[in-house]
Amino acid sequence: MPKLILAPYQAVAGLVGAGGPAVLCIFLAGVLMWMLIFERFWFFRWRLPMLVERSLASWYARPEHQSWAAHQIRKAVISRLNAEMCDRLPVLKVLVPLCPLIGLVGTVTGMLEVFDSMALLGSADARTMASGVSKAMNCTMTGLAVSVSGMYPVFQFQATIRRQTELLADSFKF
Repeated sequence: MPKLILAPYQAVAGLVGAGGPAVLCIFLAGVLMWMLIFERFWFFRWRLPMLVERSLASWYARPEHQSWAAHQIRKAVISRLNAEMCDRLPVLKVLVPLCPLIGLVGTVTGMLEVFDSMALLGSADARTMASGVSKAMNCTMTGLAVSVSGMYPVFQFQATIRRQTELLADSFKF
């Protein structure tokens, strides 16, 4: 049982050891990204229906719905709900492309180590080159993997926000 619990930690530690500090940054960005993704799933599943229900109850409790003021209140309520849905989405939109860029920094760092070792030794030793190239490729792979894993949820949230906003506009009848 302890081996099963320690397996994820050992896998991440192995990747960080093989890829350097850039992989640790990518890992931390990925953890933050997935925390935000789970928070948004929770919001759309549990919190948004309650907010919509309260807003609709407040709207239908109004005595009139035809005046200019009522139309402005309707727009404001829909806009406020849309803003709640879009909350944290800009951070997710930054984290998804940030991970491959951090991986690119790690790749460049690894390749610079290869060139430095070649310059110090005065020759292109295959073993020395292999370790630097391996480090560079680990950074690239980790950055791309984390980024790809977050692309679909961000797309899904954007589509859900558009759909929910249209449904809200239809729900608030005049």
